Amino acid sequence: QVQLVESGGGLVQAGGSLRLSCAASGSLSGFNSMGWHSQAPGKQRELIAVISSAGITSYADSAKGRFTISRDNAKNTVYLQMNSLLPEDTAVYYCNYRAMLTGRDYWGQGTQVTVSS
Repeated sequence: QVQLVESGGGLVQAGGSLRLSCAASGSLSGFNSMGWHSQAPGKQRELIAVISSAGITSYADSAKGRFTISRDNAKNTVYLQMNSLLPEDTAVYYCNYRAMLTGRDYWGQGTQVTVSS
């Protein structure tokens, strides 16, 4: 089992910044990816950004140029730096850990991000 603990959400004005953190613990695999997904009310959960254990990143179009995903493998922690936030970024943000050898996904409890206009 893998446990994920997220932090860093909150309320911010449009144009502001937030940094989300997600710490993983438990039965971790050296070959994995970690990412952030968002889910706005009434919408499906969608991928925002993902980073492999080798540091390869991928972003949703909505996040490119504004968000940066990074990780500290020594701390088993992934970060999402969100800049130039927009009201449409308002959502619950979920951390995801995927063990690449098994394909199994683990999810955090979610952290609320609210961007006011």
